[in-house]
Amino acid sequence: MNSFRKLVVIAALTGIIVLMFAGPVGAAPQEMHIADGFLTRTWAAIWWAVCIPFWIISYRKLSELVRNNPETRMMLALSTAFVFVLSALKMPSVVSGSSSHPTGTALGAMLFGAWVMPVLATIVLIFQALLLAHGGITTLGANAFSMAIAGPFIGYAVYKGLRGANAPLWLAVFLGAFMADISTYTITSLQLAINFAPEYGFVSGLTRFMTLFAASQIPIAIGEGALTVIMVQTLMKQAPQEVAKTQLLTA
Repeated sequence: MNSFRKLVVIAALTGIIVLMFAGPVGAAPQEMHIADGFLTRTWAAIWWAVCIPFWIISYRKLSELVRNNPETRMMLALSTAFVFVLSALKMPSVVSGSSSHPTGTALGAMLFGAWVMPVLATIVLIFQALLLAHGGITTLGANAFSMAIAGPFIGYAVYKGLRGANAPLWLAVFLGAFMADISTYTITSLQLAINFAPEYGFVSGLTRFMTLFAASQIPIAIGEGALTVIMVQTLMKQAPQEVAKTQLLTA
């Protein structure tokens, strides 16, 4: 069995095992990562199943990228570290009593394309769940879909669209990172609204969860956009040769 098939088997078996221990539905979570026990077994399984094809394609894209351009490993590691540091920051919201955080996923998507992020950001989510009790394993599929898939792809689409329209680089980077952050929080709210629909009703639940995060997430998304612009400008100044080998400056 080659390494790719092993990855598929391990992902499937891990999903089955952790879903056996998924807890009952609880109250609304107080952070952007969904913790163990807040999703029903059905929805936890669905989000795992949705993510597996993305993980497989992402693994193939990453393997091809590293094989053809081994010098990109350092920038890939930096992109992963950027996600880990930003998404590990819990920022309290005085208004809602909850906490939220930046995501950092747009940087890697802008550098290498959105397809690298499902694997890279999921690795971050696993470490956070196991080491920081931030998120969960049974809910890994749901968290990965919102932060490792939806956020990077939407942010990347905004970035590429603006660059294709000849927008300034700083503006494209800012809005790409802003939308990656906001879309992650929006998808998380949708996931929770669907899961808690029998208890709250879908529309009422969606309003509840969107409101829970909105007070803190909008300024956080603005801050993440500005920080990503600074990060890109620093990379262009300090590591121009490495940046030239990425997709960042491709219109």
